[in-house]
Amino acid sequence: MFDFPITISSFIEWFDQRNESASDVAGLISEKILKINKKINAFATLDIDTIVSNISKTEQARGSAKLKGVPVGIKGNICVKDAVTSCSSKILEGFIPPYNATVIDRLEQEGALLFPGLNMDEFAFGSSCETSYYGATKNPWDITRIPGGSSGGAAAAVAAGAVVAALGSDTGGSIRQPAAMCGVVGFKPTYGRVSRYGLIAFASSLDQIGPLTRNVEDCARILEVISGYDEKDSTSVKNEVPCYTESLFKDIKGLRIGIPKEYFTSGIDEDVNVRINEAIEVLKEQGAEIVDMSLPHTKYAVSCYYIIGPAEASSNLARYDGVHYGYRDEEAKDLIEMYTATRSEGFGAEAKRRILLGTYVLSSGYYEAYYLKAQKVRTKISDDFREAFKMCDCILTPTAPTAAFKLGERIDDPLQMYLSDVFTIPANLAGLPAVSLPCGVTRENLPVGVQLMAAPFNEEVLIRVGHAFERETGYDKLLDRIEV
Repeated sequence: MFDFPITISSFIEWFDQRNESASDVAGLISEKILKINKKINAFATLDIDTIVSNISKTEQARGSAKLKGVPVGIKGNICVKDAVTSCSSKILEGFIPPYNATVIDRLEQEGALLFPGLNMDEFAFGSSCETSYYGATKNPWDITRIPGGSSGGAAAAVAAGAVVAALGSDTGGSIRQPAAMCGVVGFKPTYGRVSRYGLIAFASSLDQIGPLTRNVEDCARILEVISGYDEKDSTSVKNEVPCYTESLFKDIKGLRIGIPKEYFTSGIDEDVNVRINEAIEVLKEQGAEIVDMSLPHTKYAVSCYYIIGPAEASSNLARYDGVHYGYRDEEAKDLIEMYTATRSEGFGAEAKRRILLGTYVLSSGYYEAYYLKAQKVRTKISDDFREAFKMCDCILTPTAPTAAFKLGERIDDPLQMYLSDVFTIPANLAGLPAVSLPCGVTRENLPVGVQLMAAPFNEEVLIRVGHAFERETGYDKLLDRIEV
């Protein structure tokens, strides 16, 4: 099988040394992706001809561009002009956006070679990448197991070496949880740091786009490119974007790392608990100060999220009715029947569950009891973090309570599935930056992730601590064990 370097700096050096055109290189990379995809189904849709024919910007950027020629996978809910963007749902089957998301324009301007259509849980509703209309993605560490979700295709593609990097979206852990389960780095920036324009919405007050890569340095490089104010996104913040790569080699001596007791519960798998405690010791040995602390409203985070998220999803998904675009039931006899049949046939079971739940909590007589109360709890959770960051620089927790579980193991138990995101949800509710880093493997040789969270717009401290941890442990090399 054709192979290529799997970090950004090494890929660019390799790309510069080749005599082939970007189109030729894209063709070779596409062949590798197709072979890998047959085994793990990381891409729901993959139009190689369109990809190869639309790389003029890669050719033009061969000079000093930050990402020249680097193959970057794009989650299937991020709009790419002229490429199918289906959210892995039947209701958007064949939908081709007439415009790019802002993050896509920024990647193209820096010469990245884009591969859209990564598989995902339908409309990002899921923690296992099993709710996709195009079938489940498989974990490249063990193809009988889930890769995590909803950005499961992105995490699996990076872990398997199909692409150098990928963009995912994170509403309650959808970048970090699959990153942990596939042994890659997954970064959720501060809400407002990266434009959401062109991201097909799940929950607009929670969604955020971010990178998945094999190491922290590549995450910093991608983050520099996609961050920044965008007038097309009313929630985008006009903060200056730091040079994240400058934080990579700063030591962490004296940094205060908070350990919240609420994240170390009896539900954590024994192997995960061991790996996380080892990670704490590594950082302590590097000079970090470990601070025991409390985030008392954490226990309400899952309940809060599964009111606010579905409520916003119910509103956002109301637009998919078969009238303007996407799937339409052609046999309906009148407008009402067309609406009903289109949505009944177009949405999968999990999407319907969340739409119904969201509509219920917003309905007359229940709004105050559920949605309004959840928003008040969200404020309490944010207040907990605000107080916490007065006594520490970042917070360390497990990313997920278990390693990757078997395909089909939880698909019929939504409550158990929802608990996969118990440690990642609070960062979204509070709008914080957070990253998942590989921190070893279980006795079954499955990767474990450690999560770091920081105060809003303090992504630099996460890169600093993450890279220090990676340098000391070498856990970014764990992916060398994978054979796909």
